[in-house]
Amino acid sequence: MKKTVIAILIAAGLAGAAGYSIGRWHDMPAPGADNAATAERKVLYWYDPMVPGQRFDKPGKSPFMDMPLVARYADEGKEVEDGVAVSPRQQQNLGMTTAKVEKRVLASAFSAFATVTTDERGIQTVPSPASGVVEKLFVRAPQQWVQKGEPLARLWIPQWTAAQQEYLAVRQLGDGALTRAARDRLALQFMPESIIQLVERSGKPQTRLTLRAEQAGYVVKLDSREGAQVAATQTLFELASLDPVWLVVDYPQTQAQTLSAGSEIQATSVSWPGEVFHGRVSELLPQLETTTRTLKARVVLENPQQKLKPGMFLTVSQADSAKQPAVLVMPEEALIATGAANRVLLATGEGHFQPRSVTTGRTAQGWTEVLSGLQEGDAVVTSGQFLIDSEASLRSALPAASVEKKAQQYESTGVVKAIDDGSVTLAHQPVPALNWGAMTMDFALTRPQPDIKVGQSVMFSFTLDDEQGAVITHLMANGEVMK
Repeated sequence: MKKTVIAILIAAGLAGAAGYSIGRWHDMPAPGADNAATAERKVLYWYDPMVPGQRFDKPGKSPFMDMPLVARYADEGKEVEDGVAVSPRQQQNLGMTTAKVEKRVLASAFSAFATVTTDERGIQTVPSPASGVVEKLFVRAPQQWVQKGEPLARLWIPQWTAAQQEYLAVRQLGDGALTRAARDRLALQFMPESIIQLVERSGKPQTRLTLRAEQAGYVVKLDSREGAQVAATQTLFELASLDPVWLVVDYPQTQAQTLSAGSEIQATSVSWPGEVFHGRVSELLPQLETTTRTLKARVVLENPQQKLKPGMFLTVSQADSAKQPAVLVMPEEALIATGAANRVLLATGEGHFQPRSVTTGRTAQGWTEVLSGLQEGDAVVTSGQFLIDSEASLRSALPAASVEKKAQQYESTGVVKAIDDGSVTLAHQPVPALNWGAMTMDFALTRPQPDIKVGQSVMFSFTLDDEQGAVITHLMANGEVMK
């Protein structure tokens, strides 16, 4: 996903840069007759396009990169208080478009993968009621399916003989109190009611017991064989049902606010195309998966025909729930996310544009929720804003009250080419926020050298310092952040 976003920003930057260059070429005086006018063009300042926030009062070589400084002329794009002005021709060359901030229902675009597991609340344990011998097994292998009431095993329990003979002898005495006491003694030995009734009807001791499945399901665990001795309460079988089943959903931290206990979930499987399974979130599991950095939720899913089997992968999404209230939103592409802050380019009319810091919420279906910074009806730039933000040095046009004390951070990806004491050389991808193209350059490391290797692919963030240049703040390699 991140690679796709970077590719889009690169393409937008290249296209915008081409249009911006064409616009500047058309705006320049023709050679020859207008040489005098060209000589009289007023220079406002010189700057490095890769570090547009830094201005210089005379031409020369950039202290940041191996390139000459570029002149900013007064007729290239009038700077206005609290923003910039861009001519209609340059807006057309840059492909600038705007959109209105509006209110609409922002549905949660939740989609994740899940794994089918056994509902452990429905697992039935079948123990031996007394010490004895497994005389016969009717179920001989794990994962075997059994129906409700189907025999599982026959046990021989010789220790029941003495108690049953005593009960039969007491019954012949005709003393009701003694008979009830003797019968209760049989029950205390975990003798099933069916065996006691058979003793009463037959008048003989019954030492063989057939264990049966109390519910339909499959054998999860088989812990005995024919001829084996078993102890009282020893588990012989574990049976699990397939209706319902559990779904364990893995979803990113960014969607933590999307799910809650009781949320309705629908799931689809490639094994059953076109069929939708329904369930509800039972629990949000408390621990974060450290290897994938994802959260987990447990969903109880209806499975009346046992089509879903443990181990299957499903795609889950939120079912259409009650209509949510409309919130203030703007197009997702209008947001300029720099890492340290979020802002948009506000069109104030007559070709004037003003940077505006915003606080954002959820993003879904191409729209981003605006928590603060904009009002309904405001026009924001949705295309070409990165070049305007960089070339016109909008960061220096921000009001003093909105200038953040913390250095602005930028993000990119690259490959480690060399590691030295206090610096690392990276062949990095373009950085649209700075209008940088792909290049190989050195970055300062202010902390001890991280455990990275030459040739390793990394993700990193950095700040720009007047003295040290580009300074690494975080490196991410092999899923671990090295500070």
